[in-house]
Amino acid sequence: MKKITKISFLAVLAFLLVPVSCINDLDTLPLNETDATSETAYAEPASYLNGLAYIYGYWALVSQGDAGSSDISVSDAGQSELARMYMVLNELSTDSFKIIWGDNYVAPIQYQRWTSADNEAIIAVYTRCMKGITLVNEYLIQTDDEKLDERGHSGEKETIHGYRVEARFNRALFYYLLLDLFGNPPFAMEENIGGDLPKQIQRKDLYDWLEAELLELANSPDMPSKGQVPYPRATKGSVWAVLARMYLNAEVYTGTAQWQKAKDAATSVINMGYSLHPNYQELFMQDNTTNGATQEFIYAVSYDKDHTQSWGGTTHLVSATLSSDANKAIAQNLGLSGLLNPETWNGYHVADDYVQRFELSGVQWGAKEGFGYDREKSDKRAFFYNIGSTKEFDNTTTDTGWRCWKFTGLYSDGHTVSDAESNYTFSSIDFPIFRLAEMYLIHAEADARMSGGEVSDPISKGYIDQLRERAGVASKTPSTLTLDWLLNERARELMWEGHRRTDLIRYGYFTSMQFPWTLKGGVMNGKVSLPEHRKIYPIILDDLNANPNLVQNPGY
Repeated sequence: MKKITKISFLAVLAFLLVPVSCINDLDTLPLNETDATSETAYAEPASYLNGLAYIYGYWALVSQGDAGSSDISVSDAGQSELARMYMVLNELSTDSFKIIWGDNYVAPIQYQRWTSADNEAIIAVYTRCMKGITLVNEYLIQTDDEKLDERGHSGEKETIHGYRVEARFNRALFYYLLLDLFGNPPFAMEENIGGDLPKQIQRKDLYDWLEAELLELANSPDMPSKGQVPYPRATKGSVWAVLARMYLNAEVYTGTAQWQKAKDAATSVINMGYSLHPNYQELFMQDNTTNGATQEFIYAVSYDKDHTQSWGGTTHLVSATLSSDANKAIAQNLGLSGLLNPETWNGYHVADDYVQRFELSGVQWGAKEGFGYDREKSDKRAFFYNIGSTKEFDNTTTDTGWRCWKFTGLYSDGHTVSDAESNYTFSSIDFPIFRLAEMYLIHAEADARMSGGEVSDPISKGYIDQLRERAGVASKTPSTLTLDWLLNERARELMWEGHRRTDLIRYGYFTSMQFPWTLKGGVMNGKVSLPEHRKIYPIILDDLNANPNLVQNPGY
């Protein structure tokens, strides 16, 4: 099923590719002689599924060509991919993730010093979200009932009505990212295709629109329930997962908390039949589509080294994490021959203050072998290595702090990616955007927010117990689950999955001097406060210059 689905992601329509700066000018004329137009693109009924597949694939694909070319104006195609830079903006800006490379986007994000000037991580996420919205708007125009009648496809209406709600879900998800990261983006709908430039929407108004749109999708008979469409397509569970996360952060977005709604939305997802995969490590292995991990995935970005290739996605999370020495040593420590990961870009690190949030046993610095701690007696969600490194992180050298190998070249049967395989340098690990564990954590946090800062609902405690049991640390769970303890549990459970910035902002810690971390504000001990405007990113200059309806976010 995975192979068929991913092939369909690539059998997509060229007429949808346009620069975001021309979002208002999108029409159905081809960009080059080989591109399709709307007159030919939907000539056959099967084309409607292909068009939907391209919308789904836009998280992962950087162009319709090879993985080294991009359809937006950036210097490195792999660093223009949405899933990769979504993770970067939400993790590199916090304590969970360090990069020692000199790429121009790294220092401004890592030190929270970005400006409205060109930063390719900010440009990539903003542009791809806006472009993804444009893809959906064009798709909705081309799939309305009148168009179907004109093409003689009236008999396909019931099926295509289902495709349309899935497309609208994707548009809502793109808008959720803009809500969270940029606050006050342009609000483009179908009428802006070939029409007026989109007007700017304020954050609370976008929240209100999203809530109404998602609730309509959740209650639509056309929106598939879990199991009615092949993985990784969206279902009602995906819709309620977005609502649960949005409600959890409602106070940040609107000034009004919605804890009960967050708990109720999480409950709706939990009751839909998802289940925790018993082996945490397998969630992030090369065969996570076929090893049972998808029983936990509510919505994920699909990758396949042969059919959905990207130097972003999970390829960067596998390849950029280890040095050559660490790659060999970890494999040896695991009883493997050869390498753990197929490539060693040697750029991603974790500072010790974040690793200390994990319950590790027997941590050592300066050890000559092993992992630098006793893995057998530690949290099973910890995939760290410090051999050859110094404890004090230094972003100018390669052998300081910890390395994380949560995403690896491993398969569930114990073998690793081999250079004998085709396209072995690319990853086939699907990247989870929403999974059941997050819903458990939302349920518990919302309960604690309504119960004086401590979890009181036995159901919430039971969900946390399940996560801790899987992690092998149930015996270390405190009797009282406080909000700060839950924040640390989220750090352990959801590391490098794109949550940390949003979590710290919700807790009031992102800009606070009372919550330091290594290199916060560019200061080694991180004991600084950040300007409040850092809680959202700026509208990119190209869009501001192209659209007089837009006003820059405050502080930029």
